[in-house]
Amino acid sequence: NYCLGVVLAGGLSTRMGEDKAQLMRNNMTMIDYATQLLTDVGIDKVISSGNKHQVADIVANAGPVGGIYSVIEQYQPNAMLILPVDLPLMTSAALRKLKYTGELSAKACFFQGHNIPLYLPVNGFVELFLQQAFQQAASFKKTGKGPSIRTLLKQVPHQAITVENQQILFNSNTQQQW
Repeated sequence: NYCLGVVLAGGLSTRMGEDKAQLMRNNMTMIDYATQLLTDVGIDKVISSGNKHQVADIVANAGPVGGIYSVIEQYQPNAMLILPVDLPLMTSAALRKLKYTGELSAKACFFQGHNIPLYLPVNGFVELFLQQAFQQAASFKKTGKGPSIRTLLKQVPHQAITVENQQILFNSNTQQQW
């Protein structure tokens, strides 16, 4: 069973004013920090998604789901543990709980109130959703927005789990938050 670690780093970082993936935390860039967290969970292969990273977007302006779609098309994983690049307080222990719960239930798994980080089994539900969503790719060019992760989760078996420490889910989008 092949679970791919995915760091979502395709955002424009407009509110931050600089590339969030290159911000420094504990003498590491955020992209390296996020990669290390996924490696610490026990994931053998971790890639970064975004036009400046390992997997460029197939469909422009399609948001996080567009990044997920691009990774699936290129790597064909059985499952993915997906982490956005802007969670400086995330822990590998929390991600490990997410991955194990998702594997045991064979469902998409996320923390209550937050759609990502996300354990996502790549199954028929996910493939059907992506196929339908990206047949309408022309509409993204008009709106500048792809389908949301919330919309994806409505179409696939999923479960939300509780997190002991809500602070680990704090995401930094602005200089003030950082």
